[in-house]
Amino acid sequence: MSADIAATRRYFVPRPSPYPALMSFSIMLLAIGLGLAVNGYPAGRWFTGIGLLSILFALVRWIGNVIAESQGGFYHHWEDRSFRLGMIWFIISEVVLFATLFGVLFYEREVSLPWLASLDAHFTPWPHFAGAWPSAGPAGKSFSTVNPWGIPAINTLLLVSSGATVTRAHYWLRRDHRAALVFWLGLTIALGAIFLVLQAHEFYEAYTELGLTLGSGVYGATFFALTGLHGFHVTVGVVMLSALLVRIFRGHFDARHHFAFEAVSWYWHFVDVVWLLLFVFVYWL
Repeated sequence: MSADIAATRRYFVPRPSPYPALMSFSIMLLAIGLGLAVNGYPAGRWFTGIGLLSILFALVRWIGNVIAESQGGFYHHWEDRSFRLGMIWFIISEVVLFATLFGVLFYEREVSLPWLASLDAHFTPWPHFAGAWPSAGPAGKSFSTVNPWGIPAINTLLLVSSGATVTRAHYWLRRDHRAALVFWLGLTIALGAIFLVLQAHEFYEAYTELGLTLGSGVYGATFFALTGLHGFHVTVGVVMLSALLVRIFRGHFDARHHFAFEAVSWYWHFVDVVWLLLFVFVYWL
């Protein structure tokens, strides 16, 4: 089908693709592998590895097809509108995910721990539990928390700065200034990568020096669930920004048609906002 024919249609419908089915099967393999690995079955590692490799293969091929369709001129007004709505709903789903975890944090701090501390000392196995936050829970081991004004504060500065640099990159893209676009986008990627290196170092120190692990009761589990999930999102963001940079070097995008760049920048700003909430409610307060 030529681009001229596609332009006359209301909405471009691609040919049937095997990659949605492959992605679903790969996610199932990953879930099975993680379940087996957690329960100590050696086959879990194999299922997990195959699942991850299959997911990466499906993503690369699937996204490659979408890029080819975009560069082929098959996407117009209706497709652009559909992509924007899809990205908006995706970010809304991410907001709901993190809101749920922050809700868990609030419940632990303000409801469950005070309730356990208020139990009659004659009818509880933890008569001296004070319920103060941060806490491993009544039967948890002691640990130290991460200093918010060390690596977390530096990472806050890095992510806030990266939000400004990706906005600057978008500014130059709208003006079709490729050299400035490459510089600011490359700087955004570098800031995100430094953030990940520092967070990995923070996790290492938490495990080896502070006694703060996933097994550190309710605080440890919540801390790593929130910061670890956010770190995963930053990793995905850095990968997507890097893919954009490669596409820019190949001459993709122009001042008017660059929704892929906009979508990734929306995602990156969302990651920035979540980190600010994490810094305040997990590290600081």
